[in-house]
Amino acid sequence: MRILVVSDTHGREENLEKVLEKIGMPDCMIHLGDSEGGEEHIRELIDCPLHIVAGNCDFFSELPRTEIVEIGGCRILITHGHYHYVTVGTRDLVEDARANGCNVAMFGHTHRPFFDQSEPGMTVLNPGSLSYPRQDGRRPSYVLMTADEGEPFRYSLYYL
Repeated sequence: MRILVVSDTHGREENLEKVLEKIGMPDCMIHLGDSEGGEEHIRELIDCPLHIVAGNCDFFSELPRTEIVEIGGCRILITHGHYHYVTVGTRDLVEDARANGCNVAMFGHTHRPFFDQSEPGMTVLNPGSLSYPRQDGRRPSYVLMTADEGEPFRYSLYYL
């Protein structure tokens, strides 16, 4: 199973198209917000289940703020992160994930990749931004979650 995790495309899906050309169609895709009206175009690009939440730039969006997704034995909290104050840390996000019985918490918003498994039984990740990266080198980034049947997910960060 392969799950593509992206965030912060801000209505510019050119890099998402490049990722899909490179990796092929995933089994599932998660978008962590700030699609800025691009969600219909994203749905046209993919032929797999899509889970997408609203970000702070998704004005007037009817997308959910947070969603709980169950995939391959993982219970995943997906959110953009601005309501969890992720710019100052992930404590609120982890508490919300645990309160909802999740063992993975995903967020966007910072435009910087992040991966942490220091909390027992919890994986916290941010794929960075495909359109406006802010980390050193400013390369667009995404995460692929992969697992063979019955195995735990592996998480890999990739740059364009």
